[in-house]
Amino acid sequence: MTELDADLDHIIPASVLPPFWAKLVVGFVSLVCFARSYDGDFVFDDSEAIINNKDLRADTPLGDLWHHDFWGSRLSSNTSHKSYRPLTVLTFRINYYLSGGFHPMSFHVINILLHGGISVLMVDVFSVLFGGLQYTSKGRRLNLAPRSSLLAALLFAVHPVHTECVAGVVGRADLLGALFFLLSFLGYCKAFRETGNKEGTHSTLWVLLSILLGAVAMLCKEQGITVLGLNAVFDILVIGKLNVLEMVQKVLHKDKSLEAINYNYYYSLNAWLLLCPWWLCFDWSMGCIPLIKSAGDWRVTAPVALWLCLIGLICQALCSEDSHRRRILTLGLGFLIIPFLPASNLFFRVGFVVAERVLYLPSAGYCMLLTFGFGALSKHTKKKKLVAAVVLGILFINMLRCMIRSGEWRNEEQLFRSALSVCPLNAKVHYNVGKNLADKGNQTAAIRYYREAVRLNPKYVHAMNNLGNILKERNELQEAEELLSLAVQIQPDFAAAWMNLGIVQNSLKRFEAAEQSYRTAIKHRRKYPDCYYNLGRLYADLNRHVDALNAWRNATVLKPEHSLAWNNMIILLDNTGNLAQAEAVGREALELIPNDHSLMFSLANVLGKSQKYKESEALFLKAIKAHPNAASYHGNLAVLYHRWGHLDLAKKHYEISLQLDPTALGTKENYGLLRRKLEQMQKKNV
Repeated sequence: MTELDADLDHIIPASVLPPFWAKLVVGFVSLVCFARSYDGDFVFDDSEAIINNKDLRADTPLGDLWHHDFWGSRLSSNTSHKSYRPLTVLTFRINYYLSGGFHPMSFHVINILLHGGISVLMVDVFSVLFGGLQYTSKGRRLNLAPRSSLLAALLFAVHPVHTECVAGVVGRADLLGALFFLLSFLGYCKAFRETGNKEGTHSTLWVLLSILLGAVAMLCKEQGITVLGLNAVFDILVIGKLNVLEMVQKVLHKDKSLEAINYNYYYSLNAWLLLCPWWLCFDWSMGCIPLIKSAGDWRVTAPVALWLCLIGLICQALCSEDSHRRRILTLGLGFLIIPFLPASNLFFRVGFVVAERVLYLPSAGYCMLLTFGFGALSKHTKKKKLVAAVVLGILFINMLRCMIRSGEWRNEEQLFRSALSVCPLNAKVHYNVGKNLADKGNQTAAIRYYREAVRLNPKYVHAMNNLGNILKERNELQEAEELLSLAVQIQPDFAAAWMNLGIVQNSLKRFEAAEQSYRTAIKHRRKYPDCYYNLGRLYADLNRHVDALNAWRNATVLKPEHSLAWNNMIILLDNTGNLAQAEAVGREALELIPNDHSLMFSLANVLGKSQKYKESEALFLKAIKAHPNAASYHGNLAVLYHRWGHLDLAKKHYEISLQLDPTALGTKENYGLLRRKLEQMQKKNV
């Protein structure tokens, strides 16, 4: 038993648990913490990374995963996020295939199990970190530290900062990256544990396996490459038994100055999320964290406190006469700092300043240092029961927070609203709350949140675009045009805003301006089927029929399942008397979208006018089966029967149509004509 284990004896007073039972306890606790998220929805980034990601579909070649980013865009594209995680996307694809579609439960269950597996693996990792390598006559072997490793693994398993990684499906990248990171680290340790064997190839094989696992970690998430740095630190400190204090003294003796690190307030916030993970938010951008603009801002004390703590720990790691203490502190700091470096903005720019998911691996270093701190505190205080109560309290509170936070991640409404109290100045939070409300049809409330997002960030073009869209639908066209015009001034290549501006201008009868807006949208996004569709509508309003047909044809070429464009082509050709061409387009459309009832209805109308009554009837009945409450479907079928001479059937469907829509004047007139005809027939029979 190590000295640290003895210090923790009052916290975990039972006899040393066998490794299997220790891992079982950790695994069970980790699953309990996040089990509540198992039946949650796809939320936030899940939509783009999973639902809208074509790389998950069977018709996308597997080879494309190696040329696309995490979101399904080509890496060479200017719009690509350059996040290269093909193995994570592959697991999403397998999930999609095995569950038979986008069923979020299966995706969430895998994430929960991954966290459980990683937490279990942490028992072995912390055993190595706390125990180190000890010599025996047969070579090197691991000296396990059960109590310290169990407590650190429990602290890791229940840390609420992990909720985003576990409850958000896109967090699987962090989970898989962490899993293979840890396996690579353990493989490296295993390599040097086997050095004493006569078969030296074992060591080489384990090193190669460690490198391979590190590469796999990197292909799950870029952060995985930092395992090479941690392995190097472990090699120098534990295997090479380097005395860091002596090395630093030699460097200073040569008058070489240590490199200084810029103080950064955001680092202290990341540290605070590890220390006090109660205020959690799905997004920390867009004004969530106001900048420090003067030395008089009280927040300058936060980075000062952070660096004082880090410097204190570093000094302890360098100057301690106890080699075991030095090793634990240095490895703990290494695990805390090295995996965080890719997100630190020190070496290259990243798209965030604070993100809970990037703390998944660094939290292992924090848990190790915290466990060591509890051991040291127990050694130097008489109130050992108080320390034990504090540890148990932290575990319990963190478990409770994990359960609460997992519940908030179950759907977007709860997730976004939970962020309002944490980051009320974050324009993106208000935008997402507004978008969620708009998707549910609550436009009035959505407008309020969109306006607040624009107030907080006057250059938030996506909020302007969405707000302009709602105002357009509410026929508040003047303000909609102002907002959309401002959005394209701020971001001239914002294709969606140009298209929406064109729709508003078309509604205002400003046809030339609308055409120009549509053309600008297409210039910035060449493959834009919806814009071609709206351009076709503009040309149809101007009676430029050939241009309208060409625009709609472009829409269907870019998006073969664009039902509205197909329908408009059929209707325009029908209305202009081109029945043969309308029939050909209708049949082509139904081959591509065989279950679209609106296309069946449009083609049935064309066939009826061409006196192909039997085929027209079959399509009408099929459309009605798919959409039985469409009054126009019954009404037009009644007209077909009326022409065909099946008057009883015509009467039946006229009546059904009028029951569904009593205000349909055309159906009333046709029904009146039929009734008069039936009455005349009855008089003749009499």
